[in-house]
Amino acid sequence: MASQTQGIQQLLAAEKRAAEKVSEARKRKAKRLKQAKEEAQDEIEKYRKERERQFREFEAKHMGSREDVAAKIDQDTKLRIEDMNKAILSQKDLVMHKVLELVYDIKPEIHKNYRQ
Repeated sequence: MASQTQGIQQLLAAEKRAAEKVSEARKRKAKRLKQAKEEAQDEIEKYRKERERQFREFEAKHMGSREDVAAKIDQDTKLRIEDMNKAILSQKDLVMHKVLELVYDIKPEIHKNYRQ
């Protein structure tokens, strides 16, 4: 009976050691996964920063800076306003003359719905 108890004790001890090893393996695996996730996040962040830098360089190269774009828009707007003002000045007399002509050219007529 003593050898049987001793065998059970050995089995229990072996089971305990196996459970400890499995637990340690799970902890190591979780630690490796966490480390891999952190490394992947770092790599993603580096890649994102690099792509943003490349985009800013491309934007500056092809479009100029935002101040340049705003200045060009302002300049184009001023040119268009100037062109419109020139067109107004050149056509103003003609338009005024036609409007006054229509105002002065009154033809009195009786309305078609008027009954006597």
